[in-house]
Amino acid sequence: MTPSTTFAGRTVALFGLGGSGLATALSLRAGGARVVACDDNPARMEAARAQGVETDDLRDAEWGAFAALVLAPGVPLTHPAPHWTVDLAKAAGVPVIGDIELFCRERAARSPDAPFVAITGTNGKSTTTALIAHVLRTAGRDVQMGGNIGTAILSLEPPSAHRVHVIELSSFQIDLTPSLAPTIGVLLNITPDHLDRHGDMASYAAIKERLVAGAAHAVIGVDDAYAQAIAGRRTGPLTRVHVGEAGEGPGILARAGVVIDGRKAPAEPVADLAGIGSLRGAHNWQNAAVAYAVASALGVTPDAFAAALASFPGLPHRMEEVGRRGPVLFINDSKATNADSTEKALSAFQQIHWILGGKPKEGGIASLAPYFPRIAHAYLIGAATEVFAATLDGQVPYSRCGTLAAAVAEAAAAAERQGTTGDSAAEPVVLLSPACASYDQFRSFEDRGDQFRGLVRALPGLQPPGA
Repeated sequence: MTPSTTFAGRTVALFGLGGSGLATALSLRAGGARVVACDDNPARMEAARAQGVETDDLRDAEWGAFAALVLAPGVPLTHPAPHWTVDLAKAAGVPVIGDIELFCRERAARSPDAPFVAITGTNGKSTTTALIAHVLRTAGRDVQMGGNIGTAILSLEPPSAHRVHVIELSSFQIDLTPSLAPTIGVLLNITPDHLDRHGDMASYAAIKERLVAGAAHAVIGVDDAYAQAIAGRRTGPLTRVHVGEAGEGPGILARAGVVIDGRKAPAEPVADLAGIGSLRGAHNWQNAAVAYAVASALGVTPDAFAAALASFPGLPHRMEEVGRRGPVLFINDSKATNADSTEKALSAFQQIHWILGGKPKEGGIASLAPYFPRIAHAYLIGAATEVFAATLDGQVPYSRCGTLAAAVAEAAAAAERQGTTGDSAAEPVVLLSPACASYDQFRSFEDRGDQFRGLVRALPGLQPPGA
């Protein structure tokens, strides 16, 4: 745990007692603050009380007594409307911050030169965060990884000069972190997402920009217009990352699966991703190139970086290889909760038995039409079934399966028939990449992916990865 000592002797309001909220309450208390916590879920209030956290209904609180309101990132700050605690805090002149801000203040007070790598982007940030942490650990560094990727930042060990914090940040978390100033700030890409929480693309992009604006060194993927414009405004140290042909200025390049250091003359190949199953697809070229930009800035040699890539296990639920049965490869990409994320998976394979559906996002899957020729068959589940059926009609054969279990059974049988008859030189792939939120049928995308993994592993004759 990182005790949050910068509010010692003061009283702090906290709303949201999920995983990060409870960790924040315990961190503040360990640092000497009085915490008054609240949540709309009575069970979470009870769980917090069981760990010694003071709870109360903040509607009845004396807000003038609070030094800050610490808001969980899932609670609306501005859109579609501010949460009621935000209105009360602003009326009383109480600053509204998040747990990342508490970490930043603690770092500034305790060890301002402690290495802090912060990663954001619409897509790819979890894989990139995990890859950077893996490379640094393999190189012998003391690494703490967390934030939006799973472990609450204040549950990690405290910042120190010899410890690197590698932290994934969502736009919600950045919005609650006014003093964000990482050693290295990474912006991968910006495409439409979370507009219900930020109002419009301009506001969303501006929040993402704050992460690199305050960084001592910025690493920015410049293959979309928003990120390219942000790189153009950057005045401090900057490494541009290009996928495909080089764009404006020197940087780190990723071409045909090879990471190239284009900052040197002549440019030098650093690592080849061919054969690394956890880094399939062109989207992972960018992830690997960004990881090299960060690792090299922290002193990792090209040879050490290339060696670390080969042992990267990947992330659960993101292009995760579950196993093979005969000629059929099974891929769990449950983390693909929007069309842009699913595009990355579709681009990685040729003969796809695609399981998709759930709670649909704005825009649906129409943008994926260029990849429809790769789809051997689609298997629709959940609330999006009829909307997606209308998009696929006449372009991709599909089945209304309803449930994930039915979809896995039908897709596995069809893919095996295709592989056995040898209709294509490309291996058949059963791909769960839903392009939807999970909440219509599952607790989370993790729950959805876990269930898919369990269904696949129960298939007779399945061989695990690497077998």
